[in-house]
Amino acid sequence: MEKREKKYLELEPKVRDAVYADLKHRQDEMYEYATRDDRSIRREEERFRVQRPNFAKDSERILYCRYFNRYADKTQVFSLYKNDDITRRILHVQLVSRIARNIGRMLNLNLDLIEAIALGHDLGHTPFGHAGERFLSRLYHAGTGRYFNHNVHSARILDKVLSLNLSLQVLNGILCHNGEKVSGEYRPREYHSQDAAGVFAEFERQMEECYTQEDAVGRLVPSTLEGCVVRLADVIAYLGKDRQDAQILKIGMQEPFSKNDVLGSTNSDFINNIITNVVSNSYGRPYIKLDEKYADALAYEKQVNFKRIYEPQDRNEPYPTIREMFARVYEKLLDDFIKQDEASPVFRHHINHIYRGFSRAEGLKEAYLKEEPNQVVVDYIASMTDDYFLDLHAMLFPEGPKLKYISYFSGQKRS
Repeated sequence: MEKREKKYLELEPKVRDAVYADLKHRQDEMYEYATRDDRSIRREEERFRVQRPNFAKDSERILYCRYFNRYADKTQVFSLYKNDDITRRILHVQLVSRIARNIGRMLNLNLDLIEAIALGHDLGHTPFGHAGERFLSRLYHAGTGRYFNHNVHSARILDKVLSLNLSLQVLNGILCHNGEKVSGEYRPREYHSQDAAGVFAEFERQMEECYTQEDAVGRLVPSTLEGCVVRLADVIAYLGKDRQDAQILKIGMQEPFSKNDVLGSTNSDFINNIITNVVSNSYGRPYIKLDEKYADALAYEKQVNFKRIYEPQDRNEPYPTIREMFARVYEKLLDDFIKQDEASPVFRHHINHIYRGFSRAEGLKEAYLKEEPNQVVVDYIASMTDDYFLDLHAMLFPEGPKLKYISYFSGQKRS
C-alpha cells in the first residue's frame, strides 16, 4: 500500500502538468479574437487554478447565488397559468446558453464566458415578465427620475448588491445583452481604458447612463464576441418559443415564420437556419454577422411578436390589476424602509436574507442600508417570483384583489 501511494504521489506533479498543458492548449487554440481567461478583469484581483478556469468560476458564482433559484417561478411571457408546458425564465436562460454555446463552439470562442453571460443575463428580471418591468420602471422613475431596466439590474445585483467580484467581461455581456433593434452585424465595442480601475469606471458610466437616459439601453454594444453571441442567441431563444407557448395557450398566434421561408416554418427550422447562417458569415471574422435577408426576416418576425403577443398585455387582464398591485406594494415597502421598520418584509425577507451567511456580510449590509430608499424597494420587488409577489400583496392588503391562475382543465384563455 505504501509503495502504491508513493508511486501515485510521484506521478501527481506529472498529472498536474499534463492538465495544465492541455487546458493551456485549448486556450491557445481559441480564435484570435476570442476572450481568453488571462484577459479577465476584476475589481479585486484573484488567483485562479488552471483546473477551474476564470470564467467557469463566474458561471458557478451565478449558479449558486441566492437569486438564481428565483428564475424558476418568474414569468417569461404568459403569467398566471398553471401549465408546465409553457416557458418560465429558468428554461429561457438555459436555451440561450445552449444556443450561444453551439454558435461559440463552431466559432472557437470562450464557452465558459458565453455560459456565464447567458446564465446571468436575466437575473434582474421582475415578476410578471416585461410587463412587470415596465410597471416597476414607472414607479421608480416617478420617485427618482431614474429608469429601471432588467439588464442593468442583473449587472447591479451581481456586481453591487451581492459583490461577487465577477469579471468585467461577464458583467458587460449581461449589461449589453438586449436591444430593441435586431442587427445584421454585431461588432464588439471595447473599452478604451487599459487598467482595471479605468475599465470599471467606463462600465459604471454605461450603467449610470441607462438609469438616467431612457434610450441609453438601445445604444449598448457588448465588448466581446462572446457577449455578441449571447445577445443574438437571446432573440433566437425566445422568438419562436414564445409563439409555441402562445399556441399551447390558444391565444391565436401561429408558429410559422416569414412568408419567404427564409427562417423556416417551425421553431426548430428557425433555430437551425439562423445558427447555420450566423456561423457561416462569422467564421474567422472579428464580428458576428447574418445575411441581410436573414436579419430583415428576424427583425420582421420580432415585430410580429411585439404586435401580437407582448404589447397587448398591458391592456388586458390580469395586467391592469397587477399594475395597481405593484403600486400598492411599492408605496408600502418604501414607507417601511424610510421608517426603518425592521419587522417589515423589506428587512426580514430581503435585506436580512441577502446578507445572511456571507463572509463579508456585515460590511456589505451596512453599506446597503445607506442606499436610496427607492432603490432598495426596487431591488426587493425585482427579486420576487410571481407567487411570492402575490402572497406578499395578499399579506399586506388582505382586502385587496385576488388573482386566479388559469388551470389545465378550466377551459379558459386570455386574449
